[in-house]
Formats: sequence, C-alpha cells, structure tokens
Amino acid sequence: MVRTFFLLLSAVFLACALLPLSPSPLKAFDQTGCEKDCLKCHTISNQEVKEILKSLKAPDAEILKIQASPLKGLWEVSIINKGRPGLFYVDFSKSLVVSGSIVEVKTGKNKTAEQLTKLQESRRVDFSKIPLNQALVMGDPVAPKKVAVFTDPD
Repeated sequence: MVRTFFLLLSAVFLACALLPLSPSPLKAFDQTGCEKDCLKCHTISNQEVKEILKSLKAPDAEILKIQASPLKGLWEVSIINKGRPGLFYVDFSKSLVVSGSIVEVKTGKNKTAEQLTKLQESRRVDFSKIPLNQALVMGDPVAPKKVAVFTDPD
C-alpha cells in the first residue's frame, strides 16, 4: 500500500514536472472545450479498447465496462483477463494507458479499489442458487461452511 502510494506520488510529480514541456494546451482540462461535459466531445469504443488490449499483449481480455473515471480526462476500463478482474485507465487521446490507483485526497478513499471491489462482487456466485439435489455430500450436510467442487467426468 505504501509502495503503491509512493509510486503514484512519483508519477504525479513527474507529470507535473513535464507539464510545462507540453507543446499544446491540455484540452481535457479546458472548461470551455467540452461545455463542462467531456462525454459530449470524447468517446471510446469497445473496438478501440480491444486494439489497446492487443498492444498491451492481452488480446483475449473481456471488456466488461467503459466509463468516465473519477479523474477528468481518463476513461476507466473494467476487464476480465485470464479469469481475473482488472481495471486500467485510458486518456482521452487514446495514446496513454495508466495503471494504478486513483486516491481521493480529501477522504483518502482509493477509488480504484472501490471499483475493483464492485467488479469482484458482481461476479460472485450465490451459493444458495447452485442446484445440489444430486450432489455427492461428504461430511456434515448442515455444516456452517460448504465447499462445492465441480468436475466434468466426460
């Protein structure tokens, strides 16, 4: 956690140091360019994200959701890659990918972790909905904790 914070802090410091070197103004933060609603001007498609995933060597990742991130100028992309949920950010120009946490300064809330938790909870299976009427039961059938093992005998 501390290491992640310092990595994030150093990335922000580096970005601030390089900001004056930018040859053109950053339109993503211009209040007049998007009429204060960036989603009117900026879009990103599933196909564009697929291309980005291909370039990141994750062509088989499943895109679950694309939305505006809590940080202005970035898209938040939720994926499942090799069975694991993930989250990354793409800038509005679609030329930069940011991985790491977005932390709200005033509250200290890790907005990225909140989104990942929501993503994991949405994929959780309700054990009570698994049909166990033909299951082989080993041990106490009314035990407080249960484990289900699925196999394909064919």
